[in-house]
Parts: sequence; structure tokens; C-alpha cells
Amino acid sequence: MMRLNRGFTLIELMIVIAIIGILASIAYPSYQSSILKTRRAEGKSALMQLMMAQERYYSQHNTYMAFTADPTEKNFKWFSGDTDKSSFYELSAQACLGTAIEDCVIVSATPGGEFVNRSFKDAVCQTLTLNSRGQKGAAGKTIPDSPQECWQ
Repeated sequence: MMRLNRGFTLIELMIVIAIIGILASIAYPSYQSSILKTRRAEGKSALMQLMMAQERYYSQHNTYMAFTADPTEKNFKWFSGDTDKSSFYELSAQACLGTAIEDCVIVSATPGGEFVNRSFKDAVCQTLTLNSRGQKGAAGKTIPDSPQECWQ
């Protein structure tokens, strides 16, 4: 009498699980990198919009306006996303180093923070910056050319 085999053997099942594990270990870092780039794009977009708002303010008042990330801030948007709780960056503005606020402003996007998604951290770029002279920067980068990596 012949017995019919139905189903999978334990060895076959273990091979499939091992293959899935290998594929997941390759795909997950790529996924994390894509998520980080998307969140940086949110921060960069918010900085560009904030700088345009600062330029509009400058054309009306002949000065830029400094502010910090504060839920009571009414003049400028202080978070990067649609709402403060769904945002990944807190926005702020201050005078450029060594100049008056009338001459130059630097806007900053700081990852995580008190009023936005605290769990987001960007260890490579940290705080993204843009000033009214068009200079882009990243606080986490120390090599002069490296902020480009954060702004690509």
C-alpha cells in the first residue's frame, strides 16, 4: 500500500522561512533609508516655504522676524507638516551669526522636539538650515561639502 504525501516537510518550511528572513534583512535598511529621506524632504520643503514667508515679511516691514517653535506663534508656521503632532521638524528663525535681523535671517528645522513627533531623530544631518543669502547647511555635518548630502 502506498501512502500519499500531502503538505510540506519541516525542512522545506525552514528553508522558506530562512529565505524570507534574508530578504527582509536586505530590504529593511533600504526601507529605513527611504523613510529618512522622505522626512528630510518634509523639513527642506518647510524651510523653503518659511524662507518665502520671511521674504514676504521683509518686503512689508523691511526686516526679518525671529521666532522659536511655539504653539502660540501666529506669524509663521513653526512645524514642518500639516499639523504639529504629525510633523517631524520644529521650525525657528534667528539673525545670522554676526549680523542684525534686518540684514540676514537663518531658518532652522530641528528634528523631533517638544511640540512635534519626539521619536524622530536624524543622527547624520541633525538640524537643517537655510539663510536669506541662499546658503544651506546641516548642523550634523562638519566637512564643508557634506551638507549637500542632506540637501539632495
